[in-house]
Amino acid sequence: MYIENHMDVLGMGRRQLQPWSIAGGSISYMEPIFPIRISDYTRTHHLLPWRPNVGFENTEVIPLATKSISSYALDASNKMSTRPLKFPNLITGYQRNPVHASQAALYTRYTPHEWFQKQVKYYNEADSQRHYSERMRNDALRVIRDAEEKIQHGQYDTSRRLGERINDITFWRNEVAAELERMLHEIERLHDCRSVLEKAARDIEGPLRIAEECLYHREARKGTELVHDESEKCLLREVQNLRTNQKKLEACLDKCKDQLRNCRASQNQLELDLKNKESALGIDAVCHQLNNHTQGLQYYSGIEKYDPCVSEQETWADAVNRIVQRSQTERNKSCQLRTTAESLVNKVAQEMWNTWSNTNNALTHRSSELLEAKNKLQQHLQKVQQEIFGVEKNLELMRKAIADKSYATKVAHTRMEARMHRPDMELCRDYAYASLQKEIDEINHQLERMHKALKELENQHQKLLRTRTMLEHDLALKIDAIYIDKEKVCGLRRAYPVNALFRF
Repeated sequence: MYIENHMDVLGMGRRQLQPWSIAGGSISYMEPIFPIRISDYTRTHHLLPWRPNVGFENTEVIPLATKSISSYALDASNKMSTRPLKFPNLITGYQRNPVHASQAALYTRYTPHEWFQKQVKYYNEADSQRHYSERMRNDALRVIRDAEEKIQHGQYDTSRRLGERINDITFWRNEVAAELERMLHEIERLHDCRSVLEKAARDIEGPLRIAEECLYHREARKGTELVHDESEKCLLREVQNLRTNQKKLEACLDKCKDQLRNCRASQNQLELDLKNKESALGIDAVCHQLNNHTQGLQYYSGIEKYDPCVSEQETWADAVNRIVQRSQTERNKSCQLRTTAESLVNKVAQEMWNTWSNTNNALTHRSSELLEAKNKLQQHLQKVQQEIFGVEKNLELMRKAIADKSYATKVAHTRMEARMHRPDMELCRDYAYASLQKEIDEINHQLERMHKALKELENQHQKLLRTRTMLEHDLALKIDAIYIDKEKVCGLRRAYPVNALFRF
């Protein structure tokens, strides 16, 4: 009966335990409330502090409800009146009736054997309850010691695990911070490389514009000077080379921008992971410093059943390792891209300088050729002019000679006409007549030769005039070409326009 009452009281205490609450963002704990009578608690438990708060206690005897018995009548032989009997209160009781007490004693007495058996029963029950209670106390002490030992071991193991976790987080935090610093330096260098590529792509516009303008100026040449010479070939190669290099620089610039975006994405991941690790490190450091005497400790109902974790120890390490490895990969790609960009800029600069020098050399050589041709043309023009003067002089002499021969012709014709007037037989074909015929024939023949020579001289004079005109025209073209190549073209190419960027 004591055990049942004890369990009932414990059950009542458990039923009165308040449930866990998570309302308002924090979880509060309500201490168990047990129904304890204040008077008995003050009288008993203050005197015996080692006794538990719950248990079996005889606190009050509740009297039975009094009820009149109307149907009960005593036997007539006992000579008792039929007054209603009242059951006495065992504590206070009523005034006893001696007649009733003596009469009832005959019927309410127990036998000595029953009394002895009752005492033995009570003794045995007391011994069994005492042994059971002692065993329960020993079990409770053992449970207390085991619980204390296990809880201390669990708390120590948790603190040790927290310390290991703090070491792991600190190690990866340092790795992420170092990688973030290296990534920031790499992003800065890649940004400078992008600026260099942009400036190089812009600076190509100057030489390209100059080369195209040189081609445009050389298109102003006239006549046979519009020759597809080595200078024009070099200019065309230079334009093609500049456009190709500009496309290469723009492609490398696009790769640099893409790599810069990837590096910044890795930087964002590193910064976010570093921030998370700093927060986690602070929380774990605070948790590692907590102990049983720390203030502000609270109950949180059912928190052990709630699992908000999104990763495990291995996946966590793999995730941060992937972030660091991705950053390292992006840094290596950025370093290779910077090396490629630097070599490309140097190669482009060298090719531009080579084509620039080759074109200048070709223009210089062409200018020297034009100058030499001009000098030779001037010499030939001078000789042709002198020859023209000589031919004109000969023409005058020839015309004068032909005019002079007219007198001899007239003399011969006059003689022959006069001799035709001889009379009769005197009109003889003598040697004088034959000589006059021969003389006239010779004069005509010589005049014919002289006219032919005069015509040839006139034709040659015209040819010389045309040659002089041709030489003068060609000399003018040469002078114009020399002016274009030497003044306009070479004047634009006296200084290399991107010396500030490309260094040799």
